[in-house]
Amino acid sequence: MNETHVSTIARELTLTTKQVGATVALLEEGATVPFIARYRKEATNMLDEVAIAAIRDRIEQLAELDKRRAAILKSLAERELLTDELEAKVNAAETMTTLADIYLPYRVKRRTRATIAREKGLEPLADILLAQDQDNPTDPEAEAAAFVNEEKGVATAADALAGARDIIAENVSENAQAREATRQLFTNKGAINSKVRKDKEEEGAKYRDYFECQEPISAAPSHRVLAMMRGEKEGFLSLRVAPQEKDAVNLLLHRFVVGTTAASQQVAEAVRDSYKRLLSPSIENEIRREVKRQADEKAIRVFIENLRELLLAPPLGQKSVLALDPGFRTGCKLVCLDGQGKLLHNDTVYPHTGGRGAVEAGETIKTLADRFKIEAVAIGNGTAGRETETFVRSLGLPSSIVTVMVNESGASVYSASEAAREEFPDHDVTVRGAVSIGRRLMDPLAELVKIDPKSIGVGQYQHDVDQAALRRGLDDTVMSCVNGVGVDVNTASKQVLAYVSGLGPQLASNIVAYRDENGPFARRTQLKKVPRLGEKAFEQAAGFLRIRNGKNPLDASAVHPESYHIVDVMARDLGCAVTDLLGDESVRGRIKPHRYVTDKVGLPTLQDILAELAKPGRDPREKFEAFSFAEGIEEMEDLSTGMRLPGIVTNVTAFGAFVDVGVHQDGLVHISQLADRFVKDPAEVVKVQQKVMVTVLEVDLPRKRIALSMREQLTTSDPTRRTKPRSDRSPSQKRPKRGDGNGCGY
Repeated sequence: MNETHVSTIARELTLTTKQVGATVALLEEGATVPFIARYRKEATNMLDEVAIAAIRDRIEQLAELDKRRAAILKSLAERELLTDELEAKVNAAETMTTLADIYLPYRVKRRTRATIAREKGLEPLADILLAQDQDNPTDPEAEAAAFVNEEKGVATAADALAGARDIIAENVSENAQAREATRQLFTNKGAINSKVRKDKEEEGAKYRDYFECQEPISAAPSHRVLAMMRGEKEGFLSLRVAPQEKDAVNLLLHRFVVGTTAASQQVAEAVRDSYKRLLSPSIENEIRREVKRQADEKAIRVFIENLRELLLAPPLGQKSVLALDPGFRTGCKLVCLDGQGKLLHNDTVYPHTGGRGAVEAGETIKTLADRFKIEAVAIGNGTAGRETETFVRSLGLPSSIVTVMVNESGASVYSASEAAREEFPDHDVTVRGAVSIGRRLMDPLAELVKIDPKSIGVGQYQHDVDQAALRRGLDDTVMSCVNGVGVDVNTASKQVLAYVSGLGPQLASNIVAYRDENGPFARRTQLKKVPRLGEKAFEQAAGFLRIRNGKNPLDASAVHPESYHIVDVMARDLGCAVTDLLGDESVRGRIKPHRYVTDKVGLPTLQDILAELAKPGRDPREKFEAFSFAEGIEEMEDLSTGMRLPGIVTNVTAFGAFVDVGVHQDGLVHISQLADRFVKDPAEVVKVQQKVMVTVLEVDLPRKRIALSMREQLTTSDPTRRTKPRSDRSPSQKRPKRGDGNGCGY
């Protein structure tokens, strides 16, 4: 462990060195973030997953910094350029940028104009000019004449002065202090300027808000930065990131030009050339990368927050479900699932063809609902979703059967995946997609982990951000959610098990294979018999795996096996069995936690144990509540200004929230319309899957845009006002499925 790094991180994150040191030690031992946060609270003094992940990420960054530092020192030493002073500067560098600035003058580089000038012997002339002797002013022309040498390619004094200026220009651009000052100017005073490329106005119309746009670097919203950069990448926009040129040049002139002598004028000319030709492009590239990194970070944070809410959406639970993947011409694919999500039956019905097809579809659904004791109907929210929902509700199914619209984003991705083919090798993608829709209603977390999070459609410019950073953030989020809820080891898929702390894809597959061969696990300790699942993996995973109705009642809880002996002692002290602690609140109330504190087990762990004894294996997700869209509102044409409608938040971005009101096209609640107060961050007000009431502000049919508001004072005098549904529209006129919410212009 690097104690200097520990101190640095503690200072940066406002933590104690003891907290950081303990966390780093656990990470180095192979502990995962969820395990440390849940079962090592005494060691870290109650650090949560966010803080632990921040320590993990920062220690890796510092390790990379050290690796780069070592490479630079080695290079300098091999070329005999390393001095004590230079070594001290390299060792003192705290960032990659500072390290790069220090190394820049010594870096092996291609031949430049300055390199060529040095080869011609003009460096002494550059030094004379740069000195700018005020007491004995230099005559540049006279000094330059001494360096004329046709054999070296210096034909005139003017040629010599030009070469000297090239050397000065490069020295200016490689000066660490000058670069940092210029960098700060770019950051504090610079702007992102966006312009449309010539003859691209019509083709790039979706970027018209950025045809002539300027945003201060220090205040540019992440979504607009990413929109402009996407427009540039697609060839519709040209971007420039810079401050006012005169401000940057004046800053450099003030630093390098002394007095008003003829030599000073030569230096000033070199400084201007340095900024325009060398320093400005270099710093602009740096700032662009930093602006992009910050925008990526914000976009990834939005994606992570949305994904967490989606994964932790309330589950219907283990109930028999009839799921429908809607369609017009090709019909609706229908599947029946039991309480564990097992496929019992599949069929295709045609409720939207009219006549006999609709009658047969209704009869089939009612027959299957009775045959398989269906408790809920799940309907995908894509094309024909609302029409199918209306049809099902018209069948007069028993009131005990709830009908729910399910967000089907990514279902097609799952249906074509290797996981789906492995589970349903004898069924086509339509059956697999319908199964996914039904299972999402039963347990969103268990089903969505099978899909690449980027396919779920809850991000903001997710295809434009750093993919490695996005993947790590999403993986952390999925792992956090899976371990936070807990996993039934006897029913979970290998995709879910792979996210359990300490496991991964290979051990997850081994667990499923062992389960298939030997039957359900009866005890947690039985996991040690799984091939390659050693003591360390067991320690990391056991507390997050549940065994329902096992031989040890604690196996169904989040109490870690390493703490079972504590519960046994508690029960023995009270003269009862462990089952009595689980089932009798009055018995648990007699436990005095402080009596069981040791040098390894503190009150935080003991309080967690008592909470688990009260509700063993409790699901932290909220209780499921069915939701219904407004009747008769199925297409954009059914909407009118002032209409008040129920909706579900499908995506939260930096500029607002997208809400599904049941018309196959999400509407936007701009950040200014989220509340009757100023809202800085939409996540303060809304979250994915939240049920909301919205007012229609505008419907733009040609552009397929719906503007909504959640501000209460916009409620119309007749909030129930609605237009009649249009029944004269053929299936071919139906609107396409909603997009991913990544349009520009917000």
